[in-house]
Amino acid sequence: MTIGKVLLVATALFFACHAAAAGKHPFNADDLHRLQDVSAPSLSPDGQWLAYAVGHHNMEADKAISDLWRVSFDGKRREQLTFSETSSNTLPQWSPDGCWLAFLSDRDSDDETTQVWLMPRDGGEAHKLTALAGGVSDFTWAPDSRQLALIASDDPDGSIVPAKPADDKSGTPKDPKKKKTAKPIVIDRYQFKDDTTGYLTHQRPHLYAFDIDAHRAPLLTPGDHDEWAPAWSPDGRNIVYVTKRGADPDRHLNSDLYLVEPRAGSKERQLTTFQGSDLDPYWESRPSWSPDSPQVAYLRSGEDHWIYYAPWQLAEVDVTSGKERIPAPIDRCFTKPKWSADGKSVYALIEESRNTYLSRIEVYNGKVEHLTSGSRFDVDFDLSGNRIAVLTGDDTHPPELFALDHGLRPMSRQNDTLLDEVQFQSADDISFKSKDGTSIDGFLMKPVGYQAGKTYPTILDLHGGPVYQFSHEFLFRWQWYASHGYAVVAANPRGSSGRGFDFAKAIYADWGHVDAQDVLAAVDHAVALGVADPARLAVNDWSYGSILVDQLIVQDKRLKAATSGAGSGNFLTMYGLDEYVREYELELGKPWEHPDAYLRLSSPFLHADRIRTPTLFFCAEKDFNVPCEGAEQMYQALRSLNVPTRLVIYPDEHHSLDVPSYLADRLQRYTDWYDRFLKSSRGAQ
Repeated sequence: MTIGKVLLVATALFFACHAAAAGKHPFNADDLHRLQDVSAPSLSPDGQWLAYAVGHHNMEADKAISDLWRVSFDGKRREQLTFSETSSNTLPQWSPDGCWLAFLSDRDSDDETTQVWLMPRDGGEAHKLTALAGGVSDFTWAPDSRQLALIASDDPDGSIVPAKPADDKSGTPKDPKKKKTAKPIVIDRYQFKDDTTGYLTHQRPHLYAFDIDAHRAPLLTPGDHDEWAPAWSPDGRNIVYVTKRGADPDRHLNSDLYLVEPRAGSKERQLTTFQGSDLDPYWESRPSWSPDSPQVAYLRSGEDHWIYYAPWQLAEVDVTSGKERIPAPIDRCFTKPKWSADGKSVYALIEESRNTYLSRIEVYNGKVEHLTSGSRFDVDFDLSGNRIAVLTGDDTHPPELFALDHGLRPMSRQNDTLLDEVQFQSADDISFKSKDGTSIDGFLMKPVGYQAGKTYPTILDLHGGPVYQFSHEFLFRWQWYASHGYAVVAANPRGSSGRGFDFAKAIYADWGHVDAQDVLAAVDHAVALGVADPARLAVNDWSYGSILVDQLIVQDKRLKAATSGAGSGNFLTMYGLDEYVREYELELGKPWEHPDAYLRLSSPFLHADRIRTPTLFFCAEKDFNVPCEGAEQMYQALRSLNVPTRLVIYPDEHHSLDVPSYLADRLQRYTDWYDRFLKSSRGAQ
């Protein structure tokens, strides 16, 4: 039996034991708050322990928080390491000598900055290492376990980084009611907005080398540019990191790998020269050194012109010569590369249509071997020697950590109780032809209690991006719809990832055309299967998916209800309003030079008089990704036309909602709206 078949059988048996449990109930709002979000696996150097983060909801504080856990590799011991009520602890990383576990935390911070904390390897009291005024966003250990490479933002007040955590020794109690008047925000940057950061000034994230004993953090990369994703060489001589340089780094996407020695005043050296994006921060990956330090593995995309449409390829660069190469050019997206202990292979996640697999790539001949198989979505992994831990799940199982040896052996088990008590629905693979004959892949999730021969109200669910795809991943909104009697049909239309460059770039500068045809063909397919009731169809999503929702409700009168969150139907007004001015100019051109491109994408607003679909709009008050104005304009247009509509604004939230009560509120409003227009006059046939 091949390794793929072994893994498929072993995983199926594990998952089946939960499915066989009796007395399960459909997914509900309480279950949403019980979900445990496992992330950031980190294997100890000796391979004996796996540390990881677990996100969960504190309903009393109405806040999503994260704590650290560890589990022995044999799975026999599992322990919680931090116990937080309102703060979050993330990104655990073992010291190379195995004595310490460092992590990021916003605990003990009046200004909510995140700092590096340290605890003994066996747990116990942690102490704060850094006190950088701008906060730390990322870090990595030096091989001597005495230094850290940090990514920290400049001090907003311009003061010198303190040598050690500062204590207030004035003896004057602080008045909690006294609030300082905020300083004016002064901006002169080309790109001046970011969703989570806010308005962008010249306060930049830079690379620091932090000495644990001396408690000093000299700045290594001063200047008007950003750095991210540091990795310390195994010989300790260099730190590799990613940055964008040039006269105005905001105006392009050409990020490159650079090297610097870990001491103040060292001269930086550019390592890669490809005129495109290397290790874009969106990919949540960092460079990986070969064991003997001569090569670095990383990710490379296409030229600026193709933005996010070009697949992210695995690349490697020789540190001495600067020679770059693509070892396995397979027209698929790679993420999270990590070099093998013997230096012969690189492990990475590779995205295929509807699935993502942990894979091994032999760097000298380009041979690719998927180490996992079947219907799954591998999220992350870590290596230590010959031991591998993989974070993986599917459409009925939230991601959990497994040891990858003779099969997938469960390790974290954070959601076991939930799996034993809740009936989660599986999603069936579907494939069908679009209007022009293009083959499209997607999913159909039938409602809880489905009976063959009956038709059901059906929600067409769309994904964001646009370059993303639906996979065999756990989506709680699908489970919510299925538990409320709805079928869910979802497609990966042209523009999606998972099927190569040509498939993704088919919607370049032409949103809402062939991708709209593709998702409507998914509805036709669900109707032809006898599952979807053609008289009770709805459409839903967030972000780019809602941009597409706004296009669909102009084009198709069959849609009897819609929900559109963080979308826009008027792109003439998005330029300069959201964070994508650079991407707009690359893909659409400047609006005063190419107004037709912007007018074409603004069809939903300019042709709002064609809309008859009752539509519920959502937005987040502080969203700079797709600001509220996009939803507000469409809401106002439909309100003017007396089409049933409503606008819901979530205060103080950014593009992705985090507040637990808001997440539950949104789910309830989804089905209340659909029930009103799809269920009020007739029941399921």
